[in-house]
Amino acid sequence: MEQKLEALAGKVEQVAALVDRLQSENVALAARLTQVEAERDALRQNVEFARLRVEALMRQLPEGTQND
Repeated sequence: MEQKLEALAGKVEQVAALVDRLQSENVALAARLTQVEAERDALRQNVEFARLRVEALMRQLPEGTQND
């Protein structure tokens, strides 16, 4: 009986260690997600700015040279 309790205690310790590791990993992943989302938003803004510039340049082209 004592062996079973010791084995169970060992497994509980393993599970507790795993929970700690996964919690730490989750925090790190959440931080990385926030960083990647900010990068994505910045890239979207850059693309939108570039699109607006291209459209403005296209409007400056002489009539008949735009390929819509």
